Amino acid sequence: METRHLRYFIAVAEERHFGRAAQRLHMAQPPLSQQIRQLEEQLGTQLFERTTRKVELTPAGLLLLDRGRRILQDLEELESDVAEVGAGAAGVLRIGLSGSATYRLLPALVAKARTHLPHLKLTVRGEMLTPQMALDLEEGRLDVAVLRPPVSSPELDLAPLEQDRLVAALPAGSPLAQRPELDLAELAEEAFVGYPSDSVVTRTFRQACRDEGFTPRVVQEAAETSTLLSLVAAGMGVALVPMESPTFAFAGIVFRPVRNAPSIDLAVAWRAGEQSPLVHRFLELFDTVPAVGRGPRGPRPLAVVRSPLQKEAARED
Repeated sequence: METRHLRYFIAVAEERHFGRAAQRLHMAQPPLSQQIRQLEEQLGTQLFERTTRKVELTPAGLLLLDRGRRILQDLEELESDVAEVGAGAAGVLRIGLSGSATYRLLPALVAKARTHLPHLKLTVRGEMLTPQMALDLEEGRLDVAVLRPPVSSPELDLAPLEQDRLVAALPAGSPLAQRPELDLAELAEEAFVGYPSDSVVTRTFRQACRDEGFTPRVVQEAAETSTLLSLVAAGMGVALVPMESPTFAFAGIVFRPVRNAPSIDLAVAWRAGEQSPLVHRFLELFDTVPAVGRGPRGPRPLAVVRSPLQKEAARED
């Protein structure tokens, strides 16, 4: 399969129309249709259901669209990274960060990298969820990730960085915003906005609510912390987020501590057995990166820990 076939296929799949896809690709429609037929013959399966009114993807087409987008993105990043190294960069490192870490640790981390690894190019993906970061580490799309344990993969090493207690993010006009501190049970009747259900924060917060005798009524989900807080500011609901009150300023939102809220771990993760000296030099930067509101960690090395889920997965392998 050639990359041009993927580009042609993705254009048709996204436009759901051969004519519009041909215009987007700056080519005539008959050659485009011919290229798609050749791709289907090469793969031995039909990718589109064609009628006089519409073009729809088959299950095989849906799979190719998902994987094909990732392949093209990887190729584009590879071309860019090779060009950067060719232009004099010492190397390229791809790092992913969870929502609050994007705002809190990234600035200090980048500043440290500029000082100690000035010729390193960082490719940063922020506001990611832990399951996706773990998968991207395993499959080589990330080199380092700052995530929320636990993870189950025995292929990853983790070192703890800090703990964050969940705080309540409230619309500024909420009567609860007038209180200096809250109990979790006081939020039982509130509508919540939260991260997706596979988020570590969501699983922890839901269990904490159950321990207080109620099931939270989640009315909207958002993967990015910035989007989540925008929904709170709009009055859609309250949220429990892992950040200190003074850390993040957002118009229309008041942060309040919750006396019995759980804490969430933050850790840095990388592939077990990583051989890249560049990755290990970058990991050393975490030894002195300050945790917001807590001062520097001090000159102590990262301590690798294995979660019970990882240990169980390793035994099963």
